Amino acid sequence: MNQDKMHLVNKIFNNETIRTIWDKEEEKYYISVVDIVGILVDSKNPRHYWNVLKGRLKDEGNETVTNCDQLKLKANDGKYRLTDVVDIEGMFRIIESIPSKNVEPIKQWLAKLGSERIDEVFDPSIAAQRSIDLYRAKGYDEKWITKRIQGIQDRKELTDTWKENGISEGKEFAILTNEIYKTWSGMTAKEYKEYKGLHKEALRDNMDNIEVSLTDISEEVTKRLAKKIKPKGLKENIKVAHAGGKVAKNTRDEIENLLGESIITKQNKLNYQYVDEKEKITNKN
Repeated sequence: MNQDKMHLVNKIFNNETIRTIWDKEEEKYYISVVDIVGILVDSKNPRHYWNVLKGRLKDEGNETVTNCDQLKLKANDGKYRLTDVVDIEGMFRIIESIPSKNVEPIKQWLAKLGSERIDEVFDPSIAAQRSIDLYRAKGYDEKWITKRIQGIQDRKELTDTWKENGISEGKEFAILTNEIYKTWSGMTAKEYKEYKGLHKEALRDNMDNIEVSLTDISEEVTKRLAKKIKPKGLKENIKVAHAGGKVAKNTRDEIENLLGESIITKQNKLNYQYVDEKEKITNKN
């Protein structure tokens, strides 16, 4: 199994994130077993529950467990660890061994998941609508959602422009993004997330309307300058990214002078708060 030819497409079941991998070559999903187990069982340690169950199923000669693959998936602490994954068919067989009131809802969710990707290939708007519906379910208002969806497209156009200018994905994208954020907000993306008390959540998903607008302005100006100037290499693109961030910084200063207060707040969009050493998120709402 070549993980380089797969990509992570986390799915949501009843507001719980289930780590899910799409295999482009095999054209099917692989799902984190422990994430499903965590939803099905009333246990503070679903990983231990799965290890015990896996041992029992192996002793019984269960072929699904024998053929269980492992992929490096991102854990809550941000580190990547080898995690047991199976395809949808294998997951059906595993959950048959787990007594739970959530078995039937999970079965329905898995059956739907199996058809989603095929539908999206023929009609990409389905994926876009699913994103909108998920934001609504999380409590975001329509104005914010519209701005966020447009921002996703604008961000894609910016990264495409960076690629045209010789910038490599990964570390160099992060350097340029941090230059933009640092210039207008005074913080790198990581520092900004820490300021808001975030861990694995998306930074933009936890900004208010003004913060999102300033981010959009900084990236839009950066994109247009890069298209016009056509800087080559990281050093030249950093200068352009700084210029884009500077425009947003000037706008921020003017807004704050009018309001008499900082528009950058520690409050995250949905009031998440980490409450224990296991980084379990509760919603104060």
